[in-house]
Amino acid sequence: MLGDRNATVVVVRRFDIHGVAHADVTVAFDDGSTATARLGAESVPDGLEPDDRVVARLVMSTIVALERQPEG
Repeated sequence: MLGDRNATVVVVRRFDIHGVAHADVTVAFDDGSTATARLGAESVPDGLEPDDRVVARLVMSTIVALERQPEG
């Protein structure tokens, strides 16, 4: 099952594992539920900060990527 959900970033923690960039990200979905994901840097927009609006890309209810929501 594939899907997209709008969310607000709550926490972003960037770190390296053996020189490979990752991020632990917690988001709050518009329905009030939250989710946390550990993602590779390629799946997290540069400069992502708490309170940024994103579209969470999900596969089987697991976040696999985040994209900034389009302005407007």
